[in-house]
Amino acid sequence: MDKNQIREAYKLYLLEHGKKPVSVFAFCKTLDLPESTFYDYYASFEAIEKDIWLAIFQDTVNQLQEDETYQQYAAQEKLLAFYFLWVQKLKENRSYILQLHSRSAFPTLHREKLELFRRAFLVYAGNLVKEGYLSNEIKERKYVSDKYVHGFWLQALFVLKYWIDDTSEGFEMTDAAIEKAVALSFQLISSNTIDSLLDFGKFIFTRK
Repeated sequence: MDKNQIREAYKLYLLEHGKKPVSVFAFCKTLDLPESTFYDYYASFEAIEKDIWLAIFQDTVNQLQEDETYQQYAAQEKLLAFYFLWVQKLKENRSYILQLHSRSAFPTLHREKLELFRRAFLVYAGNLVKEGYLSNEIKERKYVSDKYVHGFWLQALFVLKYWIDDTSEGFEMTDAAIEKAVALSFQLISSNTIDSLLDFGKFIFTRK
């Protein structure tokens, strides 16, 4: 078995049994897989769970990068395309996600499982920000610009949580939330909105 097959087998086990395997040995036994082979790819079940989130992200980005139309998009359009496709990839894993994470606690209590995904997403968002500078979609601001990517990460968590809780047909409310969230974020970082807020903050601070 390769890495991808082990990931898929782990997801299937959780869905069929409603809980994690009691041990790596027991899990490998169900797959007729030598335990040493498992450890060639993963150190623990937690490592698999982290890799599942990373794989969903990578599958999304890889598919987008193969799309010539996507390559012509501006930064805001690229982020929209990412979220829409990412949600489609998440739908393929919805039963697993809901099985592993309670609706009320996720994603707050599962930050460690999202760490590999978070790092990769920050790189992706950083590249979008750089493209936004060049296209004048995003205004570069001293002391603030390096926070943009972290804002996008919080946005991604918002989209994820909204999708998990969404009960609308075809998750149409998630689509609407994505459009509004992306539009608002680019309005904040491309217009004078933040500058006005900063100037107001400076005024209040100096008056004190």
